[in-house]
Amino acid sequence: MSAGAGASDDIRVLAVDDHRLLREALCELLEMYEGLTVVAQADDGPSGVRMAGLHRPDVVLLDVEMPGPGPLANLRGVRQAAPEARIIMLTMHGNRQLIDSLLSAGAVGYLHKEADREVLVSAIRSAMAGGTTMFLPRTPSGSGPERGPAPADTLTLRERELMELVAQGLSNRQIGSRLGITEGTVKRHLRNIFDKLGATSRLDAVNRVQPLRRY
Repeated sequence: MSAGAGASDDIRVLAVDDHRLLREALCELLEMYEGLTVVAQADDGPSGVRMAGLHRPDVVLLDVEMPGPGPLANLRGVRQAAPEARIIMLTMHGNRQLIDSLLSAGAVGYLHKEADREVLVSAIRSAMAGGTTMFLPRTPSGSGPERGPAPADTLTLRERELMELVAQGLSNRQIGSRLGITEGTVKRHLRNIFDKLGATSRLDAVNRVQPLRRY
């Protein structure tokens, strides 16, 4: 199953999950966000590998707990079929050894399925900007996996550089010229930064990231 093509500069997403209702709800959610397009869905690892090779998505959301060859084999298969794709693993569990092995094998994100929609969308955009995101809920005792660093700490080096220029009052065009990137890329970085920080404006984002600035 696949969705419409969307705008040419949209982030193209493949969702692979054996729970049909959850997968389709996830895809409907993603389609609500500007700049995201679901290009295909698959209900198991081998189908996900085939869809990855056929559609060459930018980001693959890959469920960990699916019948078949296992998460590592699925991850490696997708990477071979679509080498440029960023792969984010989705799970209901927080096995530290498995997390480390999947990240070592090339995954750029590991999200618990209890993550808020904003966390998921932020992880997708962060993946496209070269970042890595991990979200695991804290256990009731407080001794288990953490939710990760504060939002401002998840900014990539490029995002921090960009925010330095935003703080100086530069326009998107000026920032793009300074960093050697297009104005459209600047806008995508800003959307990603706003999602990570929960910011509603450039000034709000600057205020939230201010402690990270180098003096």
